[in-house]
Amino acid sequence: MASLLRQIVAGPRQKHPEAGLDLCYVTDNIIATSGPSSTYPQRAYRNPTDALVKFLDYKHGSKWAIWEFRAEGTGYPDSEVYNRIRHYPWPDHHPPPFSLIPNIMASMRDWLRGPQTEKGRVVVVHCKAGKGRSGTVATSYLISEEGWSVEDAMLRFTARRMRSGFGNGISIPSQVRWVGYVDWWTKHGKIYVESQIEILEVHIWGLRDGVKVAVEGYVDKGRLIKTFHTFTRHERTLMDDKSPELSSPTRDTPTQSERSLPLLESKPLADISEGSTPISSISNFPLSGSIPIRDAGATAALFRPSQPLILPTSDVNIDFERRNKAKYGLTMVTSVAHVWFNAFFESQYALQETISNPTSNASNTPSTQIPNPTDPPTSGVFSIHWDGMDGIKGSVRKGTCALDRLLVVWRTVPASSSASSDEVKNLPKIITQPTPGEPIPETGPANKNESSLLSRPDAPNNKDLGLRAETSSSAGVSRASSPASGKEPVADDNFMSGVKSHGPEGGEHIFRPDQKTVDIEVGVCTAHVDGLAKSEQCLPGQIIKE
Repeated sequence: MASLLRQIVAGPRQKHPEAGLDLCYVTDNIIATSGPSSTYPQRAYRNPTDALVKFLDYKHGSKWAIWEFRAEGTGYPDSEVYNRIRHYPWPDHHPPPFSLIPNIMASMRDWLRGPQTEKGRVVVVHCKAGKGRSGTVATSYLISEEGWSVEDAMLRFTARRMRSGFGNGISIPSQVRWVGYVDWWTKHGKIYVESQIEILEVHIWGLRDGVKVAVEGYVDKGRLIKTFHTFTRHERTLMDDKSPELSSPTRDTPTQSERSLPLLESKPLADISEGSTPISSISNFPLSGSIPIRDAGATAALFRPSQPLILPTSDVNIDFERRNKAKYGLTMVTSVAHVWFNAFFESQYALQETISNPTSNASNTPSTQIPNPTDPPTSGVFSIHWDGMDGIKGSVRKGTCALDRLLVVWRTVPASSSASSDEVKNLPKIITQPTPGEPIPETGPANKNESSLLSRPDAPNNKDLGLRAETSSSAGVSRASSPASGKEPVADDNFMSGVKSHGPEGGEHIFRPDQKTVDIEVGVCTAHVDGLAKSEQCLPGQIIKE
C-alpha cells in the first residue's frame, strides 16, 4: 500500500529503477529527490528518510551530502543524515531570493571539487517534490559551474526528472526567469547588487472588476513572503485606455532568459539524454504574448502608493486576486496570479538592450559602453502579460483573466545611515560568490513557527480559488480595482457596490432589504492596509480572527 501511495504522489516524476525511490541522477554527481520524511503519515507516501540514506550509503558511501530548500520544514532531523546537510529554505512554488544563489553555488562547488575534495562525491538536492526549487538549483549549478547553456541544462533536468509527456521539470515562469538571471550573472563576473527597492507606480491595462493588487517581498532571509502593501481605491487613477503599447498585438521587451528559450523549439535531445523521447519546449507557456480580447468592463488603471513603498531586497512580487461577492459575508475568489522579478537583473537587461541597439542612441551610432554590474541603473520598469504570470500552486491555472498587461515602475533606495536595521543599512551591497575554501554562510533550517505559517491554507504558496471570508475593514482593498464606474461610493459600508454578487449556484444574487445576512468577524493580516493591525508574521492573504 505504501509503495502504491508513493507511486501516486510521485505522479509525473520518474522513479529510480534500482532504488524504487522518487529520485533521479541529473548528472553523475547531482541527484534530485523529493523531500524524504521520518514521520507518519508522510513517510507512507514520500521517500522514507532511512530508505534514502540506505540507498545513498550503498551507492556512494560517505561521499554524499544534502542541500534542502524547504521553508515549510525539512521533514527530518539533521542527525538522520549524519548532519551532512545544508539548509537554504524558501517558500514552495516561488523562485529563490537571489542573494542565496552565490552561497548555494559555492557550497555545492566546494563539496564536489574543492581543494581537499575526494573523487566521486555527489550532492543531493531536494525540496518538497524535488522539481521546481530543486530544478532551479540543479540547472543553476550546471550553468554557473559546469558551463552548460540554459537550454541544455533545463532539457537535461526535464529528461531525467520527468516521465515522458508530463511537461517540463521547471514549469513555473518566475523560476524559469531566475534561471535566466543565473545565466546573466555567470556571464558577467558573478556579481550581484542587493538593494532596497521603492515601487513608484503599478500600471495595469485591461483591468477587470474586483481585482486586489498587492506588493510582496522576502523577509527572514527568504524563509517568508510578506505583503508590504495592498492598494486601496484611494491610490487608483483610471486612465485613458489608448496606450500605444496595446494598440496592436505585441510582445514585451524580452529578457535574457526569454531570448534563449525559443532555441529549444528546434533543439534536438541527442547527446543530452540518451534514450529519452522528445520533450515539449520549456517555452510552451508564453512569458509574453499577444493582447487577449478585452472584457467589456476592462479598463486601464494607475496605482501610486500613498506612502513610500519600500521592499528590503531586489526581489519583487506583484500579487493579484479577483473577487466576486457571494452571500453570507463571503467572497468568491475567481482569479489568483502573481509574478516575481529581480530589479537588479531587469535593469541590467534594459541597459544591455539600450547599448546593443544603435537606434536607441541620439547620435544613431553604436555605443562602446558595456554593462557594469557594480554600478547598475537606479530605476527601471518591468512589464509582462497575464499569460506569462505564475498560476496557482505552481500550475498554469489562474482562473478567469484579471488583467491584460502589467507594468511596474521602480527605483533603488540610496544607502542611509539612519536605516532601522544593520541589514538594511548596508544596502546597496555588492554580493560576490565566495572563493574556494572561503567560509560560506548558511541560512539554517526553517523553524517550527515558520513551518506552521507556511502550512496554513491561506499561506502564499497555498492560495486557491473558492470562497473566502470578507470584512468591511478591507473596504478600500476590495474596491481598489473595481473600475466599472469612475465614481466612488461615499460611505465605506457600500464598498462592494459595482462588484457582481453571486449566489451558491453561480447565478447573480439580488439582495433584498429584508434579507438577513451573517456577519463573519475576520480580518486580512497584511502590512499597510487601512484599519488593520500590523503583524510581524503576516502573510499575503492570511485570514485571522479579530
